[in-house]
Amino acid sequence: MQTNLSAAELARYSRHLLIPNIGVEGQLRLKNASVLLIGTGALGSPAALYLAAAGVGRLGLVDADEVDVSNLHRQVLHGESWIGKPKLESAAARLREINPHVELELHRVSFAPDNAMAIAARYDVLVDGSDNFPTRFLTNDVACLLKKPLVYGAIHRFEGQATIFAPHLGGPCYRCMVPEMPSPGSVPSCAEAGVLGVLPGIIGSIQAMETLKLILGIGELPLGKLTVYDALKSSFRSLRISRDPQCRLCGASPTIDSVANAETLASTTCAASRDEVPAITTERLREILNGSFDGLLIDVREPHEHAVSRIDGARLIPLRELPSKLGELPRDREIIVHCRSGARSARAVKLLLESGFPRVTNVLGGIDAWLAGR
Repeated sequence: MQTNLSAAELARYSRHLLIPNIGVEGQLRLKNASVLLIGTGALGSPAALYLAAAGVGRLGLVDADEVDVSNLHRQVLHGESWIGKPKLESAAARLREINPHVELELHRVSFAPDNAMAIAARYDVLVDGSDNFPTRFLTNDVACLLKKPLVYGAIHRFEGQATIFAPHLGGPCYRCMVPEMPSPGSVPSCAEAGVLGVLPGIIGSIQAMETLKLILGIGELPLGKLTVYDALKSSFRSLRISRDPQCRLCGASPTIDSVANAETLASTTCAASRDEVPAITTERLREILNGSFDGLLIDVREPHEHAVSRIDGARLIPLRELPSKLGELPRDREIIVHCRSGARSARAVKLLLESGFPRVTNVLGGIDAWLAGR
């Protein structure tokens, strides 16, 4: 344990030291603390930047992805020169520039049931920067079983939410709010629904603030209180989350005793739903379209997506409108369906097959793969 601050640290954190609730003692608490950030994307970016700048002594970063150009409007840890390179390398370079006194531990893996407990065990606080339900359930289960506070955040278009889940401190866990995995397609990802780039900056900063309060032992923690921010209305509101006595994880008679369970083992990329239906690659689609294809190619994205990029000859039928358009589609011809990444189109193919259309195929990777030439 560190017992003093260097001259360089005293100068760096001078504005912190002036605050009665922090001072040298509080800054030493930050220096001796450790935080694990699951994800260095939209939420992880601002959280990591502010936690590093504040002087949290050890930051663990978990991310297996590479920087993509579509990340840059909201993932402020990363820049143009890092496109195609590991996010962890980009994040580390930026955070070391922000504060060279912070120790960084890089975990270039997907946070998964087989490694999550071992990774998380070494940290005081977990910060959830994930973008899918299986990882959220996993992060929650790990935090609950290890009795560590979880600082949660989520974003969607113009709205975000944040709280702390910590049953060991008397609050609820994530499963008290979301008891079961939402059905596939019921909640679109930000890749499907979009998100205003500045929104994760706001929510991620709230996560950083709550993390600092936890470490410093100051203020009122939002246990059982979900903060919801509506950017279009410029409003914050608080929703109460009660601890569920029947919760399968933190209730009176828990039935979940492992981080490997139905929710955490579900696909994080909708791959399972894609694998359930007939599918072709974009390479095969090019061969079909360059041949004597007399079937129908359907694009189930939204009109604003279609306006940006499209495959020539595709008929636009947004997924939400497809059930009402079934009577207009030919049952005696082959139907190929695509979307942005292959997830929505997989749901469309399943609907068409269940509705009696005999020859329906999904395009793996969607138009993203088509444009990338994959």
